Amino acid sequence: MAGARGLLAAAALLGFLQASSSFEVKDSSGKVCIIADLTVAFSVEYKSNGQKEFAHFFLPQNATVESQSSCGNGNKSHPILVLGFGAGHSLSLNFSEHADNYQVEELVFHYNLSDATLFHNSTAGEVKKVSHKTTIQAHMGTKYRCISAKHINMKSANITFSNITLEAYLTNGTFSTNKTECAEDMVSTTAIVPTTPKQTTSQVPTTSPAPTASPPNPAVGKYNVTGPNGTCVLAYMGLQLNITYQKKDQKMGLDLLNFIPQNTTSSGRCDNTSAFLNLTFEKTRVIFHFVLNASTEKYFLQGVNVSTTLPSEAKDPKFEAWNNSMSELRATVGNSYKCSAEENLQVTDKALVNVFNVQIQVFKIDGDKFGAVEECQLDENNMLIPIIVGAALAGLVLIVLIAYLIGRKRSHAGYQTI
Repeated sequence: MAGARGLLAAAALLGFLQASSSFEVKDSSGKVCIIADLTVAFSVEYKSNGQKEFAHFFLPQNATVESQSSCGNGNKSHPILVLGFGAGHSLSLNFSEHADNYQVEELVFHYNLSDATLFHNSTAGEVKKVSHKTTIQAHMGTKYRCISAKHINMKSANITFSNITLEAYLTNGTFSTNKTECAEDMVSTTAIVPTTPKQTTSQVPTTSPAPTASPPNPAVGKYNVTGPNGTCVLAYMGLQLNITYQKKDQKMGLDLLNFIPQNTTSSGRCDNTSAFLNLTFEKTRVIFHFVLNASTEKYFLQGVNVSTTLPSEAKDPKFEAWNNSMSELRATVGNSYKCSAEENLQVTDKALVNVFNVQIQVFKIDGDKFGAVEECQLDENNMLIPIIVGAALAGLVLIVLIAYLIGRKRSHAGYQTI
């Protein structure tokens, strides 16, 4: 997490931060019925010469409101915002209303794999479509506000919204004064009182409005799985579970749990192309599923399954979540993946698995020792930040020196020899 914050600071210094974009939908009389101000990041999986690749890009500020956008027509059709960008890509937000609420009922993303600027050397050339229901919902007559990142996982694409302000079914052509905050923002700004003293979960008095203190980083545990041919998974990492849940009083709660290595049991199994690492701590279990891409000789984390028992205040104490379309902790067979920075593995919009100081190797392991290290991007960024700052300072010193020499030369030219 520190590495990510450092990189953002450097990006801000250089002016490369992605700004949010604002869009409006108007009816035939020119009256505004939808306003959306948001930042959208895309991560799309595609094939390149038979290999799995990922394209990462933002919704550009020059995206356009397409003609398919509409304010709706009573019960016949609902409002829709269609944003077009690039070479045939579009993102649609389909709204609906129910009782006193409106929501983005469905999100539809079309992407054109023949766009070589985003999908380099793509094997396919067709336009793909993915869609998903969302939890973006607000009371009528209020704007929906969510500063926190909101992840939506689809089959081959992950979409992350952030810094959202939007409203549909507008009556006065502008944002309402009142707002409906998303659950993620409420969790980050509201005191949360855990009912069970789980390790690393901060105890906050019920009378205090202050947010909970961040828990300490979890201790690093050493785990392994033995297969028919010896050790097939070797992992060193600190493990933390982060779950957002609804309480019985309809408020949102946050359950943070650090795995204690000496109280954690590990098990698993392996074959030639698949490996499972099961970690169990008290009533919580996390299963990591690694796979091997034989054509590229790369292994990666494809799936994570989480099951736990939430505090008694939870509306549904039994919790389970999974994501089987991931591509994390990637390295070459025979090498180990290493990352000193905190990494956040998004299971669902309600569950995160955070790993700290991770070093892991799967399949080809020689003598229960890690092979050559492949550093994660976050660690490489940490190394890049001082280089960027140093280069900027060096450039500044050079400019000052040149200015000084020019000024000195001009001052000497003003004297005449007698």
